[in-house]
Amino acid sequence: MAKYLVYRLLTFIPTVIAISIVVFAILALAPGDPMGEFALNPSITAEVRENIRKSFGLDQPIYIRYIKWFMSFVRGDMGYSFTSRTPVIELILQRIPTTLWIVGSAYVLGALLAIPLGVISALKRNSIIDTIVTTVVFLGFSLPTFFTGLLFIIIFSVQLGWLPFIYNSSLQVTDWQSLLAQIKQSVMPVCVLTLLQTALLMRFVRSEVLEKLNQDYVRTAYAKGLPAFVVIKRHVLRNALIPVVTLVALDIPNIFTGALVTEQVFRVPGIGALLIESINRNDTPVVMAITCIYAILIVVFNLIADALYALLDPRVKYVNTHR
Repeated sequence: MAKYLVYRLLTFIPTVIAISIVVFAILALAPGDPMGEFALNPSITAEVRENIRKSFGLDQPIYIRYIKWFMSFVRGDMGYSFTSRTPVIELILQRIPTTLWIVGSAYVLGALLAIPLGVISALKRNSIIDTIVTTVVFLGFSLPTFFTGLLFIIIFSVQLGWLPFIYNSSLQVTDWQSLLAQIKQSVMPVCVLTLLQTALLMRFVRSEVLEKLNQDYVRTAYAKGLPAFVVIKRHVLRNALIPVVTLVALDIPNIFTGALVTEQVFRVPGIGALLIESINRNDTPVVMAITCIYAILIVVFNLIADALYALLDPRVKYVNTHR
């Protein structure tokens, strides 16, 4: 297994490089000028704009700019933002706490709800409970987040006036009142993302549990007289969660990169909102940093999922298929 993980770890290097090349080329060839905002400022002459362009290396060929960016990224230097002229790492670190609070809370709640709901829905198949749960999950999976976000705003902000519909990024938690305000402004974006996350995971949990309930080893366990709770816990749930691990592992990077649509709807100043703003402004260093971090997280959590397979199911063996 160690050799397999090392092999997978080595293969992700060309993958990340290929992704960075594609994204960098698209951004470099896309219409728009990162220095375009200076053209509207009469106090900045054409000569000054050209000097700024040279200071960012925008006068050099694309491949030279990419090589310089990649060597800096490997050293941990993500460069400076074209628009704010601040280090990219500072911009990302400013947005991470908000993203972890909103998206992380939704992810944890979604997982905590999806597993028991999926098991109950499978055990009560074709019952009223199963119908209600699957209907709600179907709606949560089918409705886009921008629609549910706007629906929440209309109901809980406009009609009832219970919750604020704009996220206040300047709010500082210093006492119980500010903590309550922080929770209130986080309820709607967290609920929107929780509904989607629960729907995604619950469908897989229900499907896997239904499949495992019909296995011979489950019927044998029941025939031995084991209690239903023991059979579900030891024989059904443990095996049913193995394929769910992949889905969970692939979704974890979203906690760090934010929810693009939801953050835009509620004006949450997270990583997703930063990415959208940077794309609109053609801010290449910021977009490249977020994209490559996301690609690295995807590969890392894939490796973690592979390692967890062996812990959840001892029958899983990793063999070298490239002999």
